[in-house]
Amino acid sequence: MTDKKILTTHVGSLPRPKALLEANIKRAKGEISEAAFNQILEKAIDEVVAKQKKIGIDIINEGEYGHITSGKVDFGAWWNYSFYRLGGLEMTDEDRWAKTEIVRSEPGKIKLTSFSDRRDREKFREAYEDPDSGVLGKRTPVGNPIFTGPVTYIGQEHVDRDVHLLKDAMAKHDMTQGFMAAVSPGSAARLEDRYYHDEEALLNDLADALHVEYKTITDAGLVLQLDAPDLAEAWDQINPEPTVKDFQRWLQLRIDAINRALVGIDPKLVRLHICWGSWHGPHTTDIPFEYIVDQCLQVNAFGFTFEASSPRHAHEWRVWEKEGRLKPGQKIIPGLVSHSTNVVEHPQLIANRIIRFAEIVGPENVIASTDCGLGGRLHEQIAWAKLEALQEGARLASKTLFQS
Repeated sequence: MTDKKILTTHVGSLPRPKALLEANIKRAKGEISEAAFNQILEKAIDEVVAKQKKIGIDIINEGEYGHITSGKVDFGAWWNYSFYRLGGLEMTDEDRWAKTEIVRSEPGKIKLTSFSDRRDREKFREAYEDPDSGVLGKRTPVGNPIFTGPVTYIGQEHVDRDVHLLKDAMAKHDMTQGFMAAVSPGSAARLEDRYYHDEEALLNDLADALHVEYKTITDAGLVLQLDAPDLAEAWDQINPEPTVKDFQRWLQLRIDAINRALVGIDPKLVRLHICWGSWHGPHTTDIPFEYIVDQCLQVNAFGFTFEASSPRHAHEWRVWEKEGRLKPGQKIIPGLVSHSTNVVEHPQLIANRIIRFAEIVGPENVIASTDCGLGGRLHEQIAWAKLEALQEGARLASKTLFQS
């Protein structure tokens, strides 16, 4: 047996401890000081780093704990945090998930409709509106802002705090590989625009603003994970269904915005997360990975994380069989446990999945991960059990792939 192994990581969001959830609520209400909140946050980050180390995860993060949430359970935390870090936004009481407005696209003119008018929701309306169906799970209503002025970055203090707390916890627990997630320009652009009325101009300004956050993360020696569900998930939010070519043109603007935001940042410190949305639904209107994978690979990043265990996307491992698709220096970071089921995957199944990818692109180009964030989507016990299974599956796969 050699000392080589399949490294493990995850997509970012991990279950938040009760004390942090309660502190988030108090913070939103102005019932706790910033200093007191930061003390609770520091303790939570220290504990979540220690827990990842104990399991054996190689490339860890801070659980996205520094990303502001707004309730006891909040599926939107991955991007809600950006509302407080971008200037040019005006907060409203409107929840985009609850909005019933219908926005129709036309050929060559793509527009995102409201969340309630998604095509998957339209197709399974009864299931989506049944509170006992388990389709969406618990969710706290959240007011979303709108763009009312030029976009700027005003979150330096927050990102500095997040980086500092993660780096300190990594040093304390002797962890050398860490990452931090941040919203992509295209995902942030899904908020209502009442200022630019020019999609490309909005994306460019978002790219320039978010570059500040991205550079702060990478300057600290951490890997930046770009959360970009807009690259795949948005397909379902276009009603009626567009042509693939129209969507690819729309998509290219977002790819270009990402690369604009990454200017001057070493691609070796960047990975891209591609996601079809983490809600528990049928997902019958997801776009096939084959139609977008080559555009995603244009991003100046070394790693590409994607759903590979979801019942809707597990079959798409075959996209990597195309010769020359993965360029030298690029790695795949497939999701080998799913956020969409309470069933904990067997380690041998995980190992089999790893080996299949390794046989296609080479074991040195595979890092084992999760489909999406586990925080808020699964019970805490189940989420951590899945990470334990992931680590054990990677150990089994390594034994097969690297045996002398």
